[in-house]
Amino acid sequence: MAENVTIARPYAEAAFQLAKEGGALAAWADALGLMAAAASEPEVKQLLADPTRTSTDRGFLFLTAVPGEIADEHRSFARVLAQNGRLGVLPEIAELFVELKNEHESSAVAHISSAFPMDDATVSRLLADLEPRFGRRLEARVSLDPELIGGVKVAVGDEVIDASVRGKLAAMATALKN
Repeated sequence: MAENVTIARPYAEAAFQLAKEGGALAAWADALGLMAAAASEPEVKQLLADPTRTSTDRGFLFLTAVPGEIADEHRSFARVLAQNGRLGVLPEIAELFVELKNEHESSAVAHISSAFPMDDATVSRLLADLEPRFGRRLEARVSLDPELIGGVKVAVGDEVIDASVRGKLAAMATALKN
């Protein structure tokens, strides 16, 4: 979907500039997340692809499908997307916006896969150990992956730290073959 990312980038950058100027990065991220969730629904996708509806109709109907409350400036942004036929790329816009926001705030998302459930204290300690290495504030997204056998696997951007038992066994197998 590289084409969608190319289409979404200028919209994400425009939304980021508006949010930064208004000091509302978190509010914009939340609103774009809600709109992206709505745009990902199969019924909404079908509505957006309906050639019998005008762009104004699509924008209005789309906004009624967005869960929760969003501010007028977010509604205006959605209407611009509707007029340009770009509501379908909202998931990419939201993702790119979060990347811009994280870069601006010197933060990143750490995707942590663990073989076993982790309590909040353990996650906090792990993040405290990782933040100096990455030189930024990290936000944890934890998921369970029993195939790791034990330990954790952490991905921040393109960098992956595999401290899982499965990863260590794979490294050992590779070393033994060489």
